[in-house]
Amino acid sequence: MNFVDLGARLRAYRMGRGLAPEVLAARLGISRAALYRAEKGEIAKIEMLTAIADELHVSLPSLLGVGIEYVDNAVSFFERMRQIEEDSEQIIGLFSPVSYLVTTEGYDAVLAQVLHEAAPGDLAQDVVQILEILRKRKEHFLSRRSLLVSIVSDADIERFLREGLVGRRDLEADTLAHRRHMALREARHISRMLREPDIGIQLGVAREPIPSTSFQIVRKGAASTLTISPFRLGHNPNIRIGVGLITSAPEALELHEGIAKRLWATSLKGVEAADHVDALIACHGIR
Repeated sequence: MNFVDLGARLRAYRMGRGLAPEVLAARLGISRAALYRAEKGEIAKIEMLTAIADELHVSLPSLLGVGIEYVDNAVSFFERMRQIEEDSEQIIGLFSPVSYLVTTEGYDAVLAQVLHEAAPGDLAQDVVQILEILRKRKEHFLSRRSLLVSIVSDADIERFLREGLVGRRDLEADTLAHRRHMALREARHISRMLREPDIGIQLGVAREPIPSTSFQIVRKGAASTLTISPFRLGHNPNIRIGVGLITSAPEALELHEGIAKRLWATSLKGVEAADHVDALIACHGIR
């Protein structure tokens, strides 16, 4: 049992339940310092884990990381992604419209508006937490520069250009135009990365249908972790409902690596892919 990973999961699930450390500690009948140590992986008593799992409404196997972790809220899921990526060597991702890790600062600014648009009032604090987690994810990636393979769907890019990022349907025309201008800038950014790739970043543009569920494979040495996300940060974002899956099960990894390899093999790359994205921009980008 890896107690450091266990402590990281404990912290992620606590955050997802919206519990301050002192509140959870009080419910468990332990000190704040004891909970802090537990979240660092210093578990004093194994018996404590059952009580923690009960308070966080998570199964003991999920807390222990045995088999599949089932994560029923976006805060916990994105925090777990951040933790898993922290010491990664390679990331293989299939996200719409492109991996968040290679988006621009302009995307972050609009994403904050879109998430607040899409989320009901009782999720406002969740939005704040998710944006902070995402900021830390991107900062860490840019400083560490894990190898990244990102597969992009040309159908997703086309829709992104036509509609921009929106959180609801009743937006004013000026706002919709602003969102489409942002999408245009991001699509041009994708084209530039394809023509002049950064070291360690590989992009492929898939022209065949891709799975509707986003997933990411994170590798560290001989170990790999698969995350399957029902939560969306793109068009019509979803941070409200869904169950994310996290596993290192060999069968699940093999199946998803097979999907990634097939899509990568048939994707457009380099200048050819950039020319295709530019053609989508010319056809669907806002004038």
